[in-house]
Amino acid sequence: MDFIRPNLPNIPPATHGAIDYAELERHKLNPDEVIDFSVNSNPFGPSPLVRQALEETPLDRYPDRECLVLRRTLSDKLGVPAAQIVAGNGAAELIWLAAFAFLQAGDYVLILGPTFGEYERSVRLVSANPVYSNASPQNGFNIDESEISQLLTHTNFRAVFICNPNNPTGQIISPDTICTWADQNPRTLFMVDEAYHRFVFGYRSLIHNTLPNFIVFRSMTKDYALAGLRLGYAVGNERLIQILSMVRPAWNVNSLAQNAGIAALLDEDYYRTTLAQLREEKFTFVKGLVDLGLSPIPSHTHYFLLPVRSAADIRQMMLKNGILVRDCTSFGLPEYIRISTRKREENQQLIKCLQTNHNIRHYI
Repeated sequence: MDFIRPNLPNIPPATHGAIDYAELERHKLNPDEVIDFSVNSNPFGPSPLVRQALEETPLDRYPDRECLVLRRTLSDKLGVPAAQIVAGNGAAELIWLAAFAFLQAGDYVLILGPTFGEYERSVRLVSANPVYSNASPQNGFNIDESEISQLLTHTNFRAVFICNPNNPTGQIISPDTICTWADQNPRTLFMVDEAYHRFVFGYRSLIHNTLPNFIVFRSMTKDYALAGLRLGYAVGNERLIQILSMVRPAWNVNSLAQNAGIAALLDEDYYRTTLAQLREEKFTFVKGLVDLGLSPIPSHTHYFLLPVRSAADIRQMMLKNGILVRDCTSFGLPEYIRISTRKREENQQLIKCLQTNHNIRHYI
C-alpha cells in the first residue's frame, strides 16, 4: 500500500452510459435484446465502406504509430494542416493526455457543468483542482456567460474544459463567446470537446480559430458509429499538438480503427443522410413523449434530458423491460434521465413501454 499515490484511492471512476455486461448478466438479460438509449451515437451504424475496410486490414502488422493516412484524410476534410491534428484511442484518451501534458499539481481548472465526468477525473488524477460552474435547470441548463467571465477574471485558471454541444444537456455556447474568453485570458488553456458537433445542424466549429491557447477534441465513435473501435482526434496550435503527441503511448490507435476512420471519412454521403434522418426522428420522438404528458428539456442535439422522480429507479425498471436509459445522478442530476434518439421503431418501443407500464409512469 505504501507504493500507491495517497490521493488515488479517493478519486472515483467516471460513470458512463452504454451497456454494462456484468449488470446484464446479473439480470439474465441478453445484450442483443436491450435497446440502448443511454449512448449518444449514430444509431444507423457505420458506413458499409467501414466494414469492407475492416475485412481488408492486416492483423499481423503493427499500426502506423503516427496515423499518417488518417491525419491526412482528416486534414483534407477539415481544411486543417495535418501537423495540427493528433489521433487518439477515442476523445477520452486525448482528454487524459491533455491533463497529463498541460496540468500540474495544484492548478485550478474550470469545468462548465453539468458535464462529462472524464474532465474532472483527469484533472484529479494529476492532482489539480476542478472548479465547477454549473448551469441550472431553471435556466434550461444554459450557462450564465457573465458568471463565467467573472470567474475567469478573478481566478488564475490553468485551463477550462467546455463540452460544446454539452453532454448531457445538449446546450450550446456561442463560438464567439468562447473565443472572446480565450482571447481575454491568454494564459489559460481552453479545451473544447466537440464530440457531438455533427448532431447539430449548422454548428459552427472552433477548429479553425487561430488562438494559441486552444485545443478542440472530437470523437469519431459518435457520429461515425465506431464506438467498438475507439477513435478520436484533437486539433489545435501546432506546438500544443506536438506536446500531446509526445505523451501518447506508442501505437495508441490500432490498425482497425485507423482504416475504419479513413473509410468513414470517405463516405460523407452516408453520414450526411443518416444524421439528417436522425434529426427528423428526434422531433417525432419528442412529440410522442410530450403527448404522454412528459416534459423533455429542449436540446440542440438528438439526446435530451427528461425530468423524473428518481433516475436510478426509472433506469432499473426500464432495463428490466429491455430498454436502457442514462441515469444522470453522476452528473449531479438525480431527478433526470438522458435519452438519445434512435431509429423510429426503437423510439416507439420506449414510448410504448412508458404507455403500458404503470409502475414506471408512477416514477416519472
